[in-house]
Amino acid sequence: MSNCSPRLATYSAQDGYLLHYRHWRPDGPLRGRLVCIHGIQSHSGWYLHSSGRLCSAGYEVFYLDRRGSGLNDYQRGHARNFQVLIDDLVLFLSRVRVMEPRRPVVLTAVSWGGKLAVAIAKDHPQLIDGLVLLCPGLFPKVSPPWYQKLLIGLSRLFAPHRRFPIPLNDPELFTANPRWLEFLRNDPLALHEATASMLVASARLDWYLRDAPEQIHTPTLLLLAGKDRIIDNERTKAYVSRFATDQKRIIEYPEAHHTLEFEPDPEPFIRDLIDWLDRLVLTAASTD
Repeated sequence: MSNCSPRLATYSAQDGYLLHYRHWRPDGPLRGRLVCIHGIQSHSGWYLHSSGRLCSAGYEVFYLDRRGSGLNDYQRGHARNFQVLIDDLVLFLSRVRVMEPRRPVVLTAVSWGGKLAVAIAKDHPQLIDGLVLLCPGLFPKVSPPWYQKLLIGLSRLFAPHRRFPIPLNDPELFTANPRWLEFLRNDPLALHEATASMLVASARLDWYLRDAPEQIHTPTLLLLAGKDRIIDNERTKAYVSRFATDQKRIIEYPEAHHTLEFEPDPEPFIRDLIDWLDRLVLTAASTD
């Protein structure tokens, strides 16, 4: 097996929860390390192609499955609060940060995972050298109806493990590619329900991040899909434009749908990502 094929690995969270991830390690010289996080419904298995391409370009990739998602079977769709999800990331990033040889560490986040990534950049900037946001779910267009929100709030108080549908169960929200539509309809690891506790944690995280932009000094790349039906691109661009860093780049793919990985030709976004990473590595090397 080539080193640019993933291997499965695990690590234990602070509370003992066993978390799975996929790991790609390049054969040749190591340029940098990427810690990647997925969306609320997806998992690391959605992003095999881009992760393999990043590995071939010299980047070590750790694609984490969030607790209760993907390969993590225990308490599916549940988190007691958003802080425990941030803590899971902080623990892993702290371990990657001290790996040898020392290389830039970039946090890469897709969709809902973008909220966790922004929280890391806000509260733990010392752990990362770059931030990549792919169609981040900071301003969703899709949400539960008002009466279900009320029920979720009440359930958080009296039945926190009660499950509710995630309002993203139409595969056409993610892609128009027939191949990937079929994949999404039959993906056994996709998350279709979340607990009241998890959904309230998501809403509280939105509130927590309202003043984050002015505190983010990490170089940032934002990639957006022009035909995204899940997130509000204009509000997202305005939010990221407020980041305190003067090293931010925004690229929009006018004909793309929400999951860039599932485009008929995902190479444009992968090339742009690798180009940005290469420039980040050069900048880091010149300042050492």
